[in-house]
Amino acid sequence: MENELTKGPVMKTMLRFAIPMILGDLLQQCYNIADTLIVGRFLGADALAAVGSAFSLMTFLTSILLGLAMGSGTVFSIRFGEKDEKGLKEGILASFTLLGIVTVILNVLVFAGIDWIIWFLRTPSELISLMKDYLIVIFAGLVGIFLYNFFASLLRSLGNSVVPLAFLAVSALLNIALDLWFVAGLGRGVAGAAEATVISQYVSGIGITIYTIIKFPHLLRRDPDVRLRLSRMKEITSFSGLTCLQQSIMNLGILAVQGLVNSFGTTIMAAFAAAVKIDAFAYLPVQDFGNAFSIFIAQNYGAKQPERIRKGIRTAVITSVSFSLLISLLVFLFAEPLMGLFLDAGEEAVIAEGARYLRIEGAFYALIGILFLLYGLYRALGKPGMSVVLTVMSLGTRVALAYALSAIPAIGVTGIWWSVPIGWFLADALGIGYYMIRQKKLIP
Repeated sequence: MENELTKGPVMKTMLRFAIPMILGDLLQQCYNIADTLIVGRFLGADALAAVGSAFSLMTFLTSILLGLAMGSGTVFSIRFGEKDEKGLKEGILASFTLLGIVTVILNVLVFAGIDWIIWFLRTPSELISLMKDYLIVIFAGLVGIFLYNFFASLLRSLGNSVVPLAFLAVSALLNIALDLWFVAGLGRGVAGAAEATVISQYVSGIGITIYTIIKFPHLLRRDPDVRLRLSRMKEITSFSGLTCLQQSIMNLGILAVQGLVNSFGTTIMAAFAAAVKIDAFAYLPVQDFGNAFSIFIAQNYGAKQPERIRKGIRTAVITSVSFSLLISLLVFLFAEPLMGLFLDAGEEAVIAEGARYLRIEGAFYALIGILFLLYGLYRALGKPGMSVVLTVMSLGTRVALAYALSAIPAIGVTGIWWSVPIGWFLADALGIGYYMIRQKKLIP
């Protein structure tokens, strides 16, 4: 099923394409939430802190592959909008080669450097063994992550956001079932939670690979005139490299903050581990809407439809801000019950600190909703470097303020929480200002 986003009512077309992407990534978050909830309930706060800290690291590694896949998807979308099938095929070949090489390199580096990674994260001594057990297993899932993200990006660039959702649905349900079996039933501890996630990742990765090969053989077969060309590699690397850099900077900043959080002890670590999962789940719909918006803009940019692009921007801003304000209200009102999903009621200090984090950051989801739209817009218009600049502004501010404010005794860990929305606001101001000044050149 191929779907051109260059035709039909803008709002309906965008939402019809975005909703399966949003549902798909909400299901992907179920991987992480299942781990956190089951580990927190059955293994306690120490195991939750270890898995939560490892999650920040895996998010960083996944962001590298996701960034490369997203950048490639932008190129695929533009070629699809231009109806350049040969260019699309050569882009697919170049992208798969690039992502495959990066996946192999990442596998070697993470297994060779696991002890250094644990040290870098400033892991408390009592959690080192638990964290190492989890990481050794979870790192084995990188190939499955690569396969899923590559083929999901390819299908989405063709306007097909339903099939990636279907594979994630099966995978998410499998992950929850295996989590309960391995952790609660077999007593395999944090390693069992990691094993459940890795198995589920390979189910979705291999499954979507087979589907794409069967459904779109004309795009994947090796035609005589389709070769691995240097020009295509440069194009893919240009888009993917900068998008990957953007995603990596974003999550490297989060890793730096994770190390700071760890220095405040197990209670703050456990609160952060649970609150971040709620946080990510809450604003994930606007993140995915931004990615869908990017593909919409890229197809229309390739098809040279500037008025449709401008209308799409207006529609996307209204939709994203409206949804974000609703979610902010819900998170603010139900912060403690949401934390209580992950922890025993007796963990009062952990629940209270997590709720404080959620009320501070959750009040400003509209800011990150706009920021995701800006990322997607500049990526689609062939300016991925601007997305990197905005990420540096957002994350650089966050890290600098987190360390500076938390060092003030009267502020402490609350300074880490406040650094996030301040970073979002400054990046939004820069991105909107640049668009207002360069609008006519960006969308001729």
